[in-house]
Amino acid sequence: MSKSAPTSNTSNVDRVSASAAKLRLLKKLRCTLDFEKRAWAAGAHFVAGVDEVGRGSLFGPVVAAAVILDPAHRIRGLRDSKLISAERREELALLIRQHSIAWSVAAVDSARIDQINIYYASRLAMLHAVQQLAPAANYLLVDAMKLDCELPQQAIIHGDALSVSIAAASIIAKVERDRMISAWDPVFPMYGLASNKGYGTPRHLAALSQHGPSPLHRQSFSPVWSTPIPQEILSFMLDEAAPEVISIEADPVAAISEG
Repeated sequence: MSKSAPTSNTSNVDRVSASAAKLRLLKKLRCTLDFEKRAWAAGAHFVAGVDEVGRGSLFGPVVAAAVILDPAHRIRGLRDSKLISAERREELALLIRQHSIAWSVAAVDSARIDQINIYYASRLAMLHAVQQLAPAANYLLVDAMKLDCELPQQAIIHGDALSVSIAAASIIAKVERDRMISAWDPVFPMYGLASNKGYGTPRHLAALSQHGPSPLHRQSFSPVWSTPIPQEILSFMLDEAAPEVISIEADPVAAISEG
């Protein structure tokens, strides 16, 4: 008797397995000051960690942060924001803002993401975050990317799990983006944004199929453009004059900075 083929969705299993394997790897990595110490020893006084969050989200901006930690003040518990609870992230974000030499946050909105793609939007948000630092950084540690600027820099794969400066940037960006997306939840309650932060959870995907996307969904992302109900207000999202970085005075999805 022949055996029937398995009926499980192999692609979903593969994605879950890959995600679980990555999480196990990140948990094994040690987040240290090694990269910062080498930069300080080479004469860089203001070493900034740079990271972004929200690349895989279907809704809202990609948010980046840059942080220059104070070598004289150690903040314990810094690690990849994905490995920390929301409550602990809030606590660490407060300590980072209070005790770092400088920190900044910048966001690139969904319309711009659709224009230039998420990779370039992420780099743009990172660059704007670096440019807003005061005092300015003279060396960058960047999570897995190289930025379009003249500053000496090092791209570090899994940087938010290896460098405390990048981890600090990851935490600041994550806390700020979560706040931004949650602020839209009362406006678009059908998507469950407060809980999923715009990522493609089953509830979010079901809401897209039933209601169609909102004006702040990323139209270039497959789960959004492939929904059976089109997004009604699309003209401003295709406007070439759309701002790259949103003003915080104009919108809760905003670019902010503080030194």
